Amino acid sequence: MSDAIPPSNPQPEPSPGGGGYGFPPGPPASGGYGSPPGPPAQGGYGYPSGPMAGGGYGFPQQGQQPNPYQQEPAAPGAAGGQWPPQQPAQPEQGQLFAPPPAAEQPDWEAMADRSAAERRKKRLWMLGGGVTVLALLAGGGTFFLLGGEEDKPSEADSQPSVSSSPTPEESGGSKAPAYSATVEGDATLLRDSNGSTGIRLGPDMKLGPLGSRFQIVGKGTRNSFAQSAEPVVDVSKSFTVTARVYNSAAKGSHIAVSQGDGESFSFELGVNEVNGKQAWIFRVQTGDKGAAATTRTVTAEGLSMVKTATMLMATYDAEKKLIALYVDGKKAGETPVPPIWQAQGPLQLGRSKHHNIWTGPWQGALHNIRVYDSALTAEQAAAYKEGKLGATVKPTHSWLLT
Repeated sequence: MSDAIPPSNPQPEPSPGGGGYGFPPGPPASGGYGSPPGPPAQGGYGYPSGPMAGGGYGFPQQGQQPNPYQQEPAAPGAAGGQWPPQQPAQPEQGQLFAPPPAAEQPDWEAMADRSAAERRKKRLWMLGGGVTVLALLAGGGTFFLLGGEEDKPSEADSQPSVSSSPTPEESGGSKAPAYSATVEGDATLLRDSNGSTGIRLGPDMKLGPLGSRFQIVGKGTRNSFAQSAEPVVDVSKSFTVTARVYNSAAKGSHIAVSQGDGESFSFELGVNEVNGKQAWIFRVQTGDKGAAATTRTVTAEGLSMVKTATMLMATYDAEKKLIALYVDGKKAGETPVPPIWQAQGPLQLGRSKHHNIWTGPWQGALHNIRVYDSALTAEQAAAYKEGKLGATVKPTHSWLLT
């Protein structure tokens, strides 16, 4: 076998000052034996020169693909090189290392089947939940239909417990709307449950909860009142006025219900001092000047007056010309009277007019205020106290029912 070089590729002649036989002319190379001329290479024995220097034995020469694990130099002004590095292309024949294998493509068809299955499960779950909710609602409706009770006024002897959330009124075996003490859209106008006359609350007369219903509470100030827009009681005929009261004041006069805003009242029902002690009173005016000589009064003395829930009832029998006062369903007294003077002005809660001056501001609570256009008898008063008056005797006006 011959070591001669083929004629098509003759060896260059050594140039003067060259590196040695077979090396191109130019400055002597600074590399070791067998290194090509040019700037000193950074690698060791057998490493290529130029920009790809620094690799190990057998790495590709200049012009081939770069090392896939070598970070690219940062561009001028950039914070760093590209990351992750660009993957090399498939190596050509003769290269020693191949790039990492390409990532396996996901099974898109299997993923679509799993997604469709999840959607079907979700639809079934929502359908089942809807059926359950409908069943619960149907069951709740059945409960209200079967669990209703006849609505009756509560006349407990002590102040009912306070609750901030009213419950629906059940009547006639079916669910009725929740009771509202005020006119819709106006929280300061008491709703008339049996008529059409609202009562406007004064600044210091506040609506508050009472069990599942409501009451009004006065502070005993000049603004602790409420009044209607027009007269409610026709005092020229028989009538009954009743209210459940809770007096917080130990002294003075405090009127729960009256009528008239002129020079004097027509009637008043509440607390007054009699013989130096508080007593329940029902008083009417028979003269147009409001003089003491023309008033008639029925009193109930010696009873618990302070912080005790009490049912007061005042009646006037126009035929018999008698007024009567009932306390907790029991008659406290009665007295004959001349015809009652028809005072000018509306119904008042929490005050009364004396000699053109407002007196008797209410301190405490009021509720279950009713007006009848007849004089209830002693038997009816006792039945009313027990909540057994019956549906045949209906009030013409009522507010704050419990």
